[in-house]
Formats: sequence, structure tokens, C-alpha cells
Amino acid sequence: MKNASLCYRSFGPPLDNLQLVESDAVSRPEGALRVAMSLVPVNPSDLIPVTGAYAHRIALPAVAGYEGVGVVVDASPAYSGLIGRRVLPLRGAGTWQRFVDCDPRLAVPVPEDVGDVVAARGYINPLAATMLLRRWPVRGKRVLLTAAGSTCAGLLGTWARQDGAAEVNGILRSPGGAARLSALGIAPVSQNDNRAIDRLADGADLTFDALGGSLATRILARMKPGSSFVGYGLLSGRPVVPSRSNRAGLYRFHLRDEIAPMAPAAWQQAFRVLWPRLLRTALPEVATFPLAQWRAAIRHFSTPGTGKPLIGFGAADRGVGHLAGHVSG
Repeated sequence: MKNASLCYRSFGPPLDNLQLVESDAVSRPEGALRVAMSLVPVNPSDLIPVTGAYAHRIALPAVAGYEGVGVVVDASPAYSGLIGRRVLPLRGAGTWQRFVDCDPRLAVPVPEDVGDVVAARGYINPLAATMLLRRWPVRGKRVLLTAAGSTCAGLLGTWARQDGAAEVNGILRSPGGAARLSALGIAPVSQNDNRAIDRLADGADLTFDALGGSLATRILARMKPGSSFVGYGLLSGRPVVPSRSNRAGLYRFHLRDEIAPMAPAAWQQAFRVLWPRLLRTALPEVATFPLAQWRAAIRHFSTPGTGKPLIGFGAADRGVGHLAGHVSG
């Protein structure tokens, strides 16, 4: 049995440093589930570690990828009932490979009414958005989002409206996403419209920032006393620079730190609560690429407004070339 993985042995640009490597599959570790992957998404959280941004906590060589959906194909007798079930094999080995071995207590079963395209994206962004809104409630508040075209910001804005936010404004880099934001109830504003951004920052009760850098620093500097600025990403690659004159509370959120202390029962319960809400939410369109075309998937990721790229294993990996570029809801 052969495994195939997208791994990296050094840090740098993903297209230069990732390699598709085929090798003999090792024996399943004692007690682990073996999952044959079906679909994995391409997220910023998958690519940023390859660049070396978190080199201090990554041992090389490493397999890329943090989420995805697959089917259990082997298990110890205690978990043999999961064979044939779809799961999210999370918090273990990198998911951008044909077979992933994971802790059965942390593998998340996928309900029958949740399709693979939704399930593959059911972890990083939805769970982060859920936890952010739980820690910083939005009812009656004016909410400002940066990187509003991202999946996580879209979920934050959609669910903030459902949770009773007074208004939600989203700052966009690309004007192509304005119509989608408006349809979600998020008022779009261009990242180049400094006057509008200053006005919104002045009135915001709560900012969820995924960018960092100069824009985030500008917003933080203008926010009023009693407001909160929550940084949950650094897509710009630059930090927020606070000053002594800032009047808003500055907070950091890292999903990895939030889930680290969770017991398996609490971890599983979080997804049981999440699945119904995710099914009622309009997610961005996707474009699916076979594993052999992983480079095209990463290039697609860098093109705004073209759909979330997914890398397909299984049938797609066996040469169903027509999947490349396929867009679906």
C-alpha cells in the first residue's frame, strides 16, 4: 500500500518547498485510526507554516495541512465500528496525504447529512469563529471585520448578525467580494477607503482582525474607550503595533491555544453543536483539484474571488482530471 504526501523539508514559499512524495505506507500505530483522505482545503493556516512563520514549533520534515475529511479504513478492535465511517482526522499528522493516522478520541464523526465539501472545511474557520463569538459576545454591538473576504471573517460576520450584532462592517481588499458580503448582511468597505475605515473604527465596539500590520494598527489607534480589538490572524505577515494612547482593549486569539486543554468529550461536543449551524450557513464556492494538480490549487488560492480550493484524493487522485477547476456550492 502506497502513501502520497505533500511534505516540506525546508521553510520557504510553498510552491518552492512543498513536494509530492510517494512512499510505502508504514504500519498503523497501535490504537490509532487510519483514515483514507477524500478532500482537504487550502487555507492560510496550511500555507503559512510552510513559509517558516512558526518554525520554532515545527519539526522537519513535515506534512502540510490541518483539516480535511476522509473514511476510516483501519482501526484497533475497540474502534472497529468506525471502519467505513467518514471522519475529520484532526490534531495529529498533517492531512495533505493519502492516509492519515489519528487519535480515535479526537477524530470527529461526520453526520450523514453533511457532504464532503462542507465537512472538509468544518474545523479551522468554523470552530475559530464559534469560539471568538463565544468569548466576545456581539449582541447589540457594532462589529468591524478585516480581511472580510476570508472564510473565517465571513462566518464571523454571518453568525454575528444571527447573534444580534447591531451592525457588521467588513473591510475588503478585492471589490469582487462586495456583493457576497452584502448578501450575508455584512456592509462592505474598500481597504483603500481610509475615510470610511476611520469612521467605522471610531464607532466600532468590537473589531475582529485577521490582518495585522498597518491597517490593524490604524484601526486600533482610533477605537473608543471600552471597545475591544481582537487579533486572530496575521495575513499581512506583520504584527499590530499598540501604543500607550490606545483606548481599546487589545486581545489575541489562537485556536491552537484554545483547543489544547480541551478534553476529548468537550472537543466532540463542540462539533455536535457546530454541525447544525454550519449546515444552515452559505459557504464560499469551491474549486476542486486532483492531488497531482496541487500546484494549481495553491495558485488558485492566491487568486481572489475564484472559490476555495480543495485538493481531492481517492477517485480524483486516480486521474479524474475533469475535477480540476470544478466549482460547486
